[in-house]
Amino acid sequence: MANFIEEIINEDLANGSVKGVVTRIPPEPNGYLHIGHAKSVYINYYMTAKAYGGKCYLRFDDTNPAKEDDEYVNAIMRDVRWLGWDGEVTYASDYFEKTYECAELIIKKGLAYVDDTSAEQMREMRGTLTEPGKESARRNRPIDENLRLFREMREGKYADGELVLRAKIDMASPNINMRDPVIYKVLHTPHYRQGDKWCIYPLYDFAHPIQDAIEGITHSLCSLEFENHRPLYEWVVDNLKEMFPSLPKQREFARLNIERTIMSKRYLKRLVDEGRVDGWDDPRMPTICGLRRRGYTPTAILSFVEGAGVAKADSECSPAQLEACIRSELNERAPRAMAVMNPIRLVITNREDGWTEECETDVNPSDESAGKRKITIGKHLYIENDDFAIVPPPKYKRLTVGAYVRLKSSYIVKCTSYEIDADGNIVVFCEAVDGTVGADVEGVKAKGVIHWVNADDCVDVEARFYDHLLLPYDGVHEDFADRMNPDSLIVYRGKGEKLLGDAEKGTSFQFVRTGYFVRDTKSDGVVYNRVVGLKDSYKPK
Repeated sequence: MANFIEEIINEDLANGSVKGVVTRIPPEPNGYLHIGHAKSVYINYYMTAKAYGGKCYLRFDDTNPAKEDDEYVNAIMRDVRWLGWDGEVTYASDYFEKTYECAELIIKKGLAYVDDTSAEQMREMRGTLTEPGKESARRNRPIDENLRLFREMREGKYADGELVLRAKIDMASPNINMRDPVIYKVLHTPHYRQGDKWCIYPLYDFAHPIQDAIEGITHSLCSLEFENHRPLYEWVVDNLKEMFPSLPKQREFARLNIERTIMSKRYLKRLVDEGRVDGWDDPRMPTICGLRRRGYTPTAILSFVEGAGVAKADSECSPAQLEACIRSELNERAPRAMAVMNPIRLVITNREDGWTEECETDVNPSDESAGKRKITIGKHLYIENDDFAIVPPPKYKRLTVGAYVRLKSSYIVKCTSYEIDADGNIVVFCEAVDGTVGADVEGVKAKGVIHWVNADDCVDVEARFYDHLLLPYDGVHEDFADRMNPDSLIVYRGKGEKLLGDAEKGTSFQFVRTGYFVRDTKSDGVVYNRVVGLKDSYKPK
């Protein structure tokens, strides 16, 4: 069934009001993209432009040089392309001259004026939701005077904030955005692409519809917070009809919200600036680069976004929905490996020193075509501390003195004794039961299966377990700084199979009985980030 955006496009194509679909992804290069922007990529590229055989621009909304930088441009391009977007890159700053011409035309029509009212006074005069605003004393300046002042603004004759250009609309409008909004400001800040060419800059609400019209955008699709800005968008394009052959239409969709997740570039930047995280690509961050480093894939992210749906009303998703998407994907394709997070030693006492033997294990039991691989077992192993109990609890199905367990893909072993060394470390002693590799023998029943690594050829592994950055909302603490989760990162230093040390950075595995992990792309040494646990707690509605 088509969603409301698809219904709009279908109707526009059917009645001939548009000949083809042209959309845009319009990020501001003042930070890194987060998963909420993946929804914009999905809607503007996959669901519309690509599905309808149209075109989708990546347009950088770089109209505020005080906050924008090439670093963000490059990061955004990398992330959007990683998500699969393919198309033409444009910049709002390339349209500054045309935008300026549009501003002059608006002035000549008597629809804009230059104002010297201070920003503080302007806020006071704006009115409230129940009271109309007050008109500026400069509202009825002659057109020629407005043109002269606006040109002098461009020439650099005024200081920052000294003058602004305001649209002349309606100070009594019930929509506060229509109460003579500022559409140009003086700002003597070099632009990262334009240098010192400009000292006046258009504001988003004025520049964006003009850029859409220049590029022939048919459907300007944006998130719901711009719904109240749509009348201003339409006012701009309606009053510039003679400048453009076709006019775009703005439509809004609900933002992507996820429980316990910060979905604001401004707040994410604060996390980075305050050192609460290890940069924009910290695997706890909901940024695209953070998710990539965490081990998420484009297909899992887009599958989550698609499953969240396209609606007109805001709602909140469970993080478990996103986790379910990557878990399902990795279950099908990630090879299995063994790693021990909290290791203790196990010695097979009925084998000689130096003894080794090769066993076979599935590369991935969910993928028969992946086949088998060899693993080597030796006399000395590491197992999980939790897999041995001196005094076992009820229904314990792992190692304890006198009990049998199967070492995964290898022998059944019987625990005969243990000792605690001078440093307090436990060493477990077992006997291997002959004939039990891949088979059972009469009279021997293993209580459970545990994983292990061979002590003689294993590698030291740092395993990073991540949780939400935020604690659950308690109805009191609004500022995220008061909700930071102290256990959002827990590091284990354990032991892993040799192949984990040989794997390329960015390679994903299922650590048997532990979870899905990816080798960290930035760290030296053998460092693995947990992508997601094994258990799926998400229940689709």
